[in-house]
Amino acid sequence: MSAPTAQPLAIADALKSLGLTKYEALVYIALLRATGATATEIHDLSGVPRASVYPVLERLAQKQLVSVSNTSPKRFNPVRPDDAIASLLQSIENDAAKAKKILNKVYSQASRTDRGDQELIWSIHGDEQIRSRLFDLLQGATERVKIIFFWDHPKNELIRRLCSLDERIRVEIITDGWTGPVPGHMNVMIRQPPKETECSGGGTFMAGGIILIDQKSAMVVMGSRDEGFTALYSDSPGFIRFFTMYWNLFSHLG
Repeated sequence: MSAPTAQPLAIADALKSLGLTKYEALVYIALLRATGATATEIHDLSGVPRASVYPVLERLAQKQLVSVSNTSPKRFNPVRPDDAIASLLQSIENDAAKAKKILNKVYSQASRTDRGDQELIWSIHGDEQIRSRLFDLLQGATERVKIIFFWDHPKNELIRRLCSLDERIRVEIITDGWTGPVPGHMNVMIRQPPKETECSGGGTFMAGGIILIDQKSAMVVMGSRDEGFTALYSDSPGFIRFFTMYWNLFSHLG
């Protein structure tokens, strides 16, 4: 029996990322080198233990990577590499789709779990994490978005995302400035930031925003250019109600 060389081992490591075990990868590579080989020949070429060769070949046949002859002794042919890789990738995509469906179901059920009077509020730190969560919330909107924003960092991208929402979603915006046309499904109110956003002493400008999605979830962002941003997110009724009241108050200010 010859031990596998460095090249087959390297290729085997790559195939492991596609769902094959080390032995499965080595047997498949051996078959590419000797199409129509017997189990004994595969054992000699691959370095896979003799007792493991047949079980490995059976698994490869189940994965449609190997065909078996009706001769005695049996001989084995590999599927073309292009077809084999495509089959493995398709299997991964199918498994990922199933996993996604199941995980979303678990997540949805957990979100609806009765927690009594407990209202969970999540904190998010870092500009990129806040940006990602904000745009995920907007993507999930189905009926109405109310948003106040007074910060420059994501402003242009945020406006593009809001303008691209489905026209059936009513969008109400309070901000300190707007350029360009306003789509018909949007209402933009120009307001100056509260004076309290000017920090005493250093003069650092505090900025942030409030995002209400379908009256089912809310996110509040606050921070500064120098110190970065922090956000609070929740789908609890009390949290949403409080910031809806703030929205209503601010929207009526001249």
